[in-house]
Amino acid sequence: MFDNLSERLERSFKILKGEGKITEINVAETLKDVRKALLDADVNYKVAKNFTDTVKEKALGQNVLTAVKPSQLMVKIVHDELTQLMGGETAEINIDARPAVILMSGLQGSGKTTFSGKLARMLKTKKNRKPLLVACDVYRPAAIEQLRVLAEQIEVPMYCELDSKNPVEIAQHAIQEAKAKGYDLVIVDTAGRLAVDEQMMNEIAAIKEAINPNEILFVVDSMTGQDAVNTAKEFNERLDFNGVVLTKLDGDTRGGAALSIRSVVNKPIKFVGTGEKLEAIDQFHPARMADRILGMGDIVSLVERAQEQYDEEEAKRLQKKIAKNQFDFNDFLSQIAQIKKMGNLKDLASMIPGVGKAIKDIDIDDNAFKSIEAIIYSMTPAERSNPEILNGSRRTRIAKGSGTTIQEVNRLLKQFDQTRKMMKMVTSSKMGKMMPKMKR
Repeated sequence: MFDNLSERLERSFKILKGEGKITEINVAETLKDVRKALLDADVNYKVAKNFTDTVKEKALGQNVLTAVKPSQLMVKIVHDELTQLMGGETAEINIDARPAVILMSGLQGSGKTTFSGKLARMLKTKKNRKPLLVACDVYRPAAIEQLRVLAEQIEVPMYCELDSKNPVEIAQHAIQEAKAKGYDLVIVDTAGRLAVDEQMMNEIAAIKEAINPNEILFVVDSMTGQDAVNTAKEFNERLDFNGVVLTKLDGDTRGGAALSIRSVVNKPIKFVGTGEKLEAIDQFHPARMADRILGMGDIVSLVERAQEQYDEEEAKRLQKKIAKNQFDFNDFLSQIAQIKKMGNLKDLASMIPGVGKAIKDIDIDDNAFKSIEAIIYSMTPAERSNPEILNGSRRTRIAKGSGTTIQEVNRLLKQFDQTRKMMKMVTSSKMGKMMPKMKR
């Protein structure tokens, strides 16, 4: 995401490199390039102009410390203004009520149904809520079936009335059902259209009036650029929604919608969809997104994703095995599974400062572990538990069974052996530091 904008902004800041001080001339030249970069990223013209005007005012009003280069100061100012442009503070979702009712709105194809499932899963696992998904799209049978499949995948109940064509009544009955059965969160998926029309607007407005939701989220495909902003404006005028959800942000290298929508509708972006997997949903943090746009990575989000997959008991068990040099291919498979659950591999790598730029032209497939897994699954249980027994004939059999070459098998075994040695060394070093403390 934001690849094109990040690259263009970096080029803009190079204008100030080597300059001894900030002047009106070099700032004007830099910001002319920044504004062009924003417009090319499909940012609203008025938003781009106001943004660069504010940056210029702040840049010329500051004295550059001798320890800070003009280009570094400009990056800092642009970072702060990007953060403000996208909302400043992280906006929380309002689910204090029990049951809390969330109403989804948006055009057909924006990703409302998929996001409903993602949000239910997130709030179930992170907030310990008991969600009920509600199918109020009475026009598209596939929408009900899609929501049913998602509900089964995340093990959450779904409410629908196949014989009813009244979405208002369905939503009302679903809330009654939630109260009766102790569900403390109701997520209402509504119908969309290919374009904004009066019938759709009247219908969702009627649902809003009937159920009085605690939160109305507007779901929009970020890849539609300025159309996303215009649609948000129309929906907000009718619904006065609480927040925006940007889907398919992983596929949008420009990012104009994320940078424009907050200013145009004056409503915060609350969530972003970053892939097809059910766990590919992030709360939107303006400052972290500004970091990523400027190529600074996003270590905090990376650590949070890792912590979500972290199992303390499993970690203790693994540490003991590593200390005894007993880390095997079963443990290796387990670690791969945890990494895969964290999300898109290229997205994860780009969260590490400096890595995003280095891999921008490299295609990192989500199936990058496929051949490694095939090799390990072609081993017998005994071979996985005792890698030392993998002699030449066993390696040849594994290569044939996994559809790989003997060279690939040997390479994996060598890398595994090096990894195991390094892990043991790190673990032993930590234990050595702990021992003097324990003796006191």
